[in-house]
Amino acid sequence: MSESNPEIGQSIDVGGIRTNYHDLGAGFPLLMIHGSGPGVSGYVNWRTVMNPLAADRRVIIPDMVGFGFTDRPEGQRYDVDTWVDQAIGLLDALGIAQADIVGNSFGGALALKIAIRHPSRLRRIVLMGSAGIDFPLTEGLDAVWGYEPSLANMRKLLDIFAFDRSLVNDDLARLRYQASIQPGFQESFSAMFPSPRQRWVEALASDEAQIRAIPHEVLVIHGREDQVIPLESSVRLTGLIARAQLHVFGRCGHWTQIEQAARFTRLVQDFLGEAAANEPLVQVSAAEAALA
Repeated sequence: MSESNPEIGQSIDVGGIRTNYHDLGAGFPLLMIHGSGPGVSGYVNWRTVMNPLAADRRVIIPDMVGFGFTDRPEGQRYDVDTWVDQAIGLLDALGIAQADIVGNSFGGALALKIAIRHPSRLRRIVLMGSAGIDFPLTEGLDAVWGYEPSLANMRKLLDIFAFDRSLVNDDLARLRYQASIQPGFQESFSAMFPSPRQRWVEALASDEAQIRAIPHEVLVIHGREDQVIPLESSVRLTGLIARAQLHVFGRCGHWTQIEQAARFTRLVQDFLGEAAANEPLVQVSAAEAALA
């Protein structure tokens, strides 16, 4: 981790993309994929829970391409295929055959895609305020994806993200605004989800029949007052996935891991810990096992 900027961790080549990531703890690996807010990075998204979760497992937190401090190659395509390939490529580069995964919002949609396309690479799945199923674009998500850099606009976004307004102040808004205008950040962000934005909800969504076929144990977490991803999305996901369980936090917005950090951490630790003494549900192929 950089002493001058804690968002900068280690660097590794993933399919030609120099990827910034944090790698903490030891034990069965947990891949944590951030959301799609302006100026976001893996560290910013997971900073409140990464160290407690790393107490008894290896926690890996990348910046997905187009976000944070991962390189932005000229002409880079930003889409689901790119991000899924990057996530699998990171596991390959680190020699990890199988991992648990936590996905936040946009990251939840990617977790679902990985479970569908590469089921044996995952053991257990946590979806937090997750996209990945089709729903009418919310005003909150439209505002997030349509962000135009200004201090006032960032303050409005923070009010959308958090139910607890005590978490939102001018200093945080200033900090996140400055993050959003670092060189290259807004250029890549604005290229990802241009208007009309309903199509990007649909692009992140997986086919319901494929979601039904997911064999993994899945923990679905949502804030009841979430203005970005509707609670109904997580209710539907839970209904589709045979081995899913749903936990809803009242008086909580889209920032579950921040507004309910301690409870979120305990939930995830308990859920992932259940698998510690068992064989993985989805067996690793011989080729994948060779990576371990």
